[in-house]
Amino acid sequence: MAITPPTPERTKRALVVRGGWDGHMPVETTDLFIPFLEANGFDVRTEESTAVYTDGDYLDTVDLIVQINTMSTIEREEFAGLQRAVLNGTGLAGWHGGIADAYRDNADYLHMIGGQFAHHAGKAPDERVGAQEDNYIPYTVHITEYGRTHPITQGIDDFDLVTEQYWVLSDEYNDVLATTTQDARPWDAWNRPVTSPAIWTRQWGKGRVFVSAPGHRLEIVESQPVRTIIERGLLWAAR
Repeated sequence: MAITPPTPERTKRALVVRGGWDGHMPVETTDLFIPFLEANGFDVRTEESTAVYTDGDYLDTVDLIVQINTMSTIEREEFAGLQRAVLNGTGLAGWHGGIADAYRDNADYLHMIGGQFAHHAGKAPDERVGAQEDNYIPYTVHITEYGRTHPITQGIDDFDLVTEQYWVLSDEYNDVLATTTQDARPWDAWNRPVTSPAIWTRQWGKGRVFVSAPGHRLEIVESQPVRTIIERGLLWAAR
C-alpha cells in the first residue's frame, strides 16, 4: 500500500506596511525585525502604501500584518480590507505612532486598535530647544499582574526609558500588559498623575492585535527589553 507523504506545512506570511512621518524611522525600525520574522519561518513582503489592503485574495494568505504608518490617512476600501483581514484571523502588530497614531480620522480603526495617542509630556519649558528631544523624558514602564503571566512580557521586570511617554486614550477591552504614569508637574495642564496602557493586546474577531507604545525611534526598539517584547508580540499576534 502506498504511503501518502505528510502535507508540508504552509509557509507563514508577514506583510509589513510602513510609511508616514519619517521621524519615527518606519523603514529602519521595521527592517530591524524582518530578519527575526524570516528566522521564525515567515515569508516577508514590505509595502510603502496602504493600497495593499484592498487585495483581499492576498490578505487571506497573510498571517501577520506589521504596520508602522504614523499620522497617515487610509481610504475607505483600504481600511475595509484591513478590518476584514483582522476579523478573519490575520494578526496586526506595531509600535508607537505607527499603529497607535496612524489614521486619526477613522473611528473604526481606533476602535479596532484600542488606543489612540493623545499627548507626550515634554521637558520643562526652559529646557526645550525646538527638537524631538524636547519630549524625551525619563519614565518607568510597569508590568501589570496580568502581564507577568502573559507570554509577551512574562519574566520581564519593570524597566526605565528616556524617550517619548505616550498618553493613550483607551478602553477597558484591552488586555493591558504594562502601564506608564504621567506625573503632574507645575507646567502641565493636568493636576494629578494619569496612568495609560503602554503595552496591550486585543482580540478583534478572530484576529489578535498587539501594540507597544514605546518605540519612538530605532534606538528604542533596539533596546532591551523593548526589542524582546516586540519580537514576542509579533509571534503572539500571528495567526
